[in-house]
Amino acid sequence: MNRKEFLKSSGLAAAALTVGPSLQLFANSKLDKVRVAMIGVGLRGQEHLKLLLRRNDAEVIAFADVDDRMLTSAKEIVNTGGKKMPEIYTGDKDAWKRMLDKIKPDAIVIATPWELHNPMILYAISKGIKYIATEVILGITLQDHWNVVHAAEKNNAHVMMLENVCYRRDVMAILNMVRQGLFGELIHLQAGYQHDLREVKFNDGIHPYDHGVEFGEKGFSEAKWRTNHSVHRNGDLYPTHGVGPVAHYININRGNRFTALTSYATKSRGLHNHIVKQGGADHPNAKVKFKLGDVVTTMIQCANGETVLLQHDTNLPRPYSLGFRVQGTEGLWMDVNSSVYIQDKSAKAHQWDNAKSWLDQYDHPLWKRWSSDTEGAGHGGMDFFVMHGFIESVKRNIATPMDVYDAAAWSAITPLSEQSIASNHAAVDFPDFTNGKWLTRKPVFSLGDEF
Repeated sequence: MNRKEFLKSSGLAAAALTVGPSLQLFANSKLDKVRVAMIGVGLRGQEHLKLLLRRNDAEVIAFADVDDRMLTSAKEIVNTGGKKMPEIYTGDKDAWKRMLDKIKPDAIVIATPWELHNPMILYAISKGIKYIATEVILGITLQDHWNVVHAAEKNNAHVMMLENVCYRRDVMAILNMVRQGLFGELIHLQAGYQHDLREVKFNDGIHPYDHGVEFGEKGFSEAKWRTNHSVHRNGDLYPTHGVGPVAHYININRGNRFTALTSYATKSRGLHNHIVKQGGADHPNAKVKFKLGDVVTTMIQCANGETVLLQHDTNLPRPYSLGFRVQGTEGLWMDVNSSVYIQDKSAKAHQWDNAKSWLDQYDHPLWKRWSSDTEGAGHGGMDFFVMHGFIESVKRNIATPMDVYDAAAWSAITPLSEQSIASNHAAVDFPDFTNGKWLTRKPVFSLGDEF
């Protein structure tokens, strides 16, 4: 019996084979309905709320937030969905703690500002919650990442980062091609977060994303907190959308790992120029000194000899692109020009094929199976998959498809890049969060149509 037949006959998902901190291969019971608590129901949290309300196997029993405007929107979403109103916790910054002190859900979903993820994860683990889904990122400092890894290992908890781009349809088709050997042995990969976010980082709270210049207390949604990171920090502040898919392609933490990192940052001009253009040179925010370089470039070396180039570029005018490039001994894919070239298989030597025919041919089994269920889900349907994988793992009492080691390795690029830039672009050793287990762990992510 081959591996796939075994999984089907046993009724287990391939994700159950994760050799993580809390593997439970043969679950003793299966939940019919997952009781979920949510911390944060802002714009991102509301997308997760909608997905959870669509499911018959999940019930949102409580949520916590301090923003009355967002709470009102979340209540409207619940009412529109025709579901029972969850218990609501609000009033002060510790409302989420009171929620977790009072109830013990089967799982929690965290969708709050970056700096809050780490304490919320650790507190949830301390309260005995075994399944925790968090928006990116895992922590601010490198020690934050170690603290979550150690807490998850000690308490047999599953911490899954909700990195939705890993489930993007073209990304998964390329994963299918990689695993079938179309690109040969992988050599070099590129990715990043190349996305003009000036309208997100600045707005007036009255007309969100309408060319405002306010942030902090006067800002709306992400502008309340996200822009401050650009004031005080210089590094790749948002690496996981790019590096998550790349890590799956080259089996990071599962037979391979990141070993060293070097980062460079350009000068900072974009955010200041935006303020001056939209608000005038006399606007108070025109005096703010932004530390974040407009383009941050990071090169990572891998144990198996690959290199990974990442770029963070959110403060200058540009169309959206994650800048994927997957290059091996037999060919490559580049998303910026939506092209594939496979030696001896492409239509003409030394000329690009349009990627669509390749992506259609190698569409991943998960998308073939679940595409109709993705309709209406955020980010082109990939939000469906990331929440679906999490909830199914909770129901089956198995390891999540992306685990705490994945979250730590992807998210730690931020503090490591800050360290490299601050040290005059010195190479920085990449920590092994698995403590050597990467040598024997096997790839598990989306190996078939299991979910």
